[in-house]
This record gives sequence, C-alpha cells and structure tokens, in this order.
Amino acid sequence: MSTRNAIELAVSTVIFALRPEGEEAVLSIPLVRRTRDPFAGRWALPGGAAEPAESLAETAARKLFETTALRPAYLEQLYAFGDPDRSPTGRVVSVVYWALVRTELADEGVEDDNVRWFAADDLPDLAFDHNLIVRYALWRLRTKMEYSRIAHALLGETFTLAELRRVHEIVLEKPLDPANFRRHIEASGVLVDTGETVPGGRHRPPRLYRYDTTLQLADNGPLTPPKEPQ
Repeated sequence: MSTRNAIELAVSTVIFALRPEGEEAVLSIPLVRRTRDPFAGRWALPGGAAEPAESLAETAARKLFETTALRPAYLEQLYAFGDPDRSPTGRVVSVVYWALVRTELADEGVEDDNVRWFAADDLPDLAFDHNLIVRYALWRLRTKMEYSRIAHALLGETFTLAELRRVHEIVLEKPLDPANFRRHIEASGVLVDTGETVPGGRHRPPRLYRYDTTLQLADNGPLTPPKEPQ
C-alpha cells in the first residue's frame, strides 16, 4: 500500500467535569492548544496517534494523563470519526473516548497556557472536527444521564439527593421536580443510605447517600478496563 493511501489511526478523549463559573457549576471540558500545523494555535481534544504496543483505551488514558494529568473515574469508547477530509494531512481515523472526573480531581489537573477548561456548550472553533465530536459526546452523556448511574463519576463519595439532582439539572440543562426525582432515584436501587446527615443548619439536616459500589458505571462485557498510566 502506498503512503498516499495509508490510513492513520488516532485516539482522542472528551473529559467532562463540573467546574465553578461564578456562583454556579458548569459542565466543562479541558482542551489543549496545538503547537504545530495543521491548526497550530487552535484548541483541540487531548489525544494522539495510536501506539502499536497499547490497546486503544490504554493509549487514550496515557495521552490524557500526559497532557492534563487527569485520571478519569469513567472511561468509555464513544465513536470512530473517519470522514476522508477531516484532516488536511491525509486520511486519519480517530477513535474517541469520553470520560468523567470529579471536580476535586479536575482541580488537580494541569491548567496553563496550553491546557485550559472551557464550558462544554460554549467552545471556540476547534481543530479538525473536534466541535462535532464534543457535540456527539454531550448527546451521549445527556442520553445516558436519563437512565444510567454515571452521575456517580461527577460527585464526591457521599452526597445529598439535592446535590445529585443538581448534577442532573446541570448536565441535562433543565429543572427537575424534586419529589419526582427522589421517587425515581429511590426506585432505581443504586443508592445506599449512609445513615449520616449534613451537619449544621436550623432545619432537618439532609441525609447523605453514596452509590452502591457493587454496581458498575457501565457494562463493558468481557472487556477489561485500561491500565492506569504510571
């Protein structure tokens, strides 16, 4: 096969976290500034070329850690993007993963002139087709929030039902009825009452819950999770 007809394989990751913006939390993603052409100076998703000795998930986790110092609590393959004209350098197929990290872990990541957090719904014009990729990742996240328990990856170890509802509201961009939300969550069986309450306050203190750790965030079938970068 000639090099002109060769297809390159790359891996990228969309990482979501709730980050403070003023007095509110905003669903945000980290982007890295490209330092070479094509699209030098433009923001892009963390990633790079696939490595022959690694699985795609391992490459995604390593590239993510190398550029942002983030270790996601949730990592799932999103989609393969391979339109012939998506890169001016030739045919490049990108296998994209998406990840969720808690706010306190996101705060420990790299943030400098070349790594910056952006509101996921208010991005600049990104390199390649990365705006399309983020839109697809947002759709997937919001769809899964309706029926799965992945909000766990955006919360602390313990939380109130009000805090859990607020995470859903931020991600889904719509208010939720507290009573209906409570009934839905309690019926799902994914929460465990810790028996503790939030200290302080004049009114009845809210109860603290945690997710049932015997349940997985996602069903990956027989696939094993990627190894953490050393």
